[in-house]
Amino acid sequence: MATIKDIAKRCGVSIATVSKALNGYEDISEATIAKVLKAADELHYMPNSAARQLKTNSSHNIGVLFVDDTHSGLSHEYFASILNGAKDEAERLGYDITFISQNIGGRPMSFLEHAVYRKCDGVLIACVDFKSPAVIQLVDSDIPTVSIDYVFNNHSAIMSNNIEGQYLLTKYLIDLGHKNIAFVHGEKTSVTEKRLVGFYRACKEGGVEVPDEYVIEARYHHTHDSARATEVLLNLKNKPTAIMYPDDYSFLGGRQVLENHGISIPDEMSVTGYDGVKSSQVLRPKLTTYQQDSDAVGRESARKLIDIIENPKTSLIEQINVDGKVLEGGSVSAPKHTN
Repeated sequence: MATIKDIAKRCGVSIATVSKALNGYEDISEATIAKVLKAADELHYMPNSAARQLKTNSSHNIGVLFVDDTHSGLSHEYFASILNGAKDEAERLGYDITFISQNIGGRPMSFLEHAVYRKCDGVLIACVDFKSPAVIQLVDSDIPTVSIDYVFNNHSAIMSNNIEGQYLLTKYLIDLGHKNIAFVHGEKTSVTEKRLVGFYRACKEGGVEVPDEYVIEARYHHTHDSARATEVLLNLKNKPTAIMYPDDYSFLGGRQVLENHGISIPDEMSVTGYDGVKSSQVLRPKLTTYQQDSDAVGRESARKLIDIIENPKTSLIEQINVDGKVLEGGSVSAPKHTN
C-alpha cells in the first residue's frame, strides 16, 4: 500500500508538503496540490484511519441502528432504499457505515456499548421500538443521533411527510367519487398517528363520514394481517368501495382475499398501497400508491448527522419533512355504486 513517502518521492517534494496537500492546507501552490493529489490517486493511496482518528478525534464512522420486527431485513424495499441513500451520502462526505446491534461475537451489549465499541461519531436510528430503554439510553448519551420518522425531544429527525402523503392519497379517492373508504393502517406508532390525521383530515374536508368499522389496525409489511382485515371489511353489511392498505407489501394479503371472493380490482373494489416501492409498479393492475422519497430521506439523515458531528455548536435541531407523490395506477377507478 502506498505511503506519503511514496507520494513525496513521485512528486519530488517533501513529506511535509505532501501532508499539507492531502489535508487541505493553503500555504502551498495550487499546482503542487494538484500534482500531489494526482500522484495519490495514481498510487491508490489510502489514509491511515487510525492516524486520522488520533489527529481529528473522529473515526469518520457512522452507526446505523436498524431493527426490523418483520424480519425482512434489507429485503424491506422502503428501508433498504433509505439506508442505501444514507450510505451513499455518508461515503460522499468521507464516512463509513457500521450496523449497531445488541450482540457482537456472541456477547450481549447495549446499543450504546456497541456504538462506543465501534467508535461511532454518531448514529442514525431507523425502524426500531423508539420507546425501548436501550434506544432511549443511546439517544440520551453524548453520541449524536438523528432519528428517521420519529421525533425525540431536543434531537433532529428526518421524516417522510406522512400526514400529507395519506391526505393526498385519500383525497385522490374522494375526488374520484368514493365516499365509502376503509383504512387498514399499521400498528400504533408515530407514523400511523400521522397517517390517521391525514386520512381523517381529507375525509372531513371532502364531506366523507367514516364508520369506526372501516378503520382497522394491522401490522406494517404483514400480509396475513391485511388479509384478515380485508375479510372483516368484506363481511360488513355496508361494504367499502375502496380499501387503503398500510404499505405496498401488505396489500398483497388483501389482494389474495379479494381474488378468493371473486372481486375484481378496480371494477368492484379500488385499492391503494403506500411507499411506492418498485415491486408495486410491476403488479397488474399497477398499484395506486404514495411514493415516499426514501432515497432523499436517507441522504438527508446522513447529511444532518454529519453536520451535527462536524459543527456541534452551530448545527440546528431540526425536524425535516421530505415530500413524496401519488403514483396513479390501475388499481383505482370511480365507484360503480355506493351503499
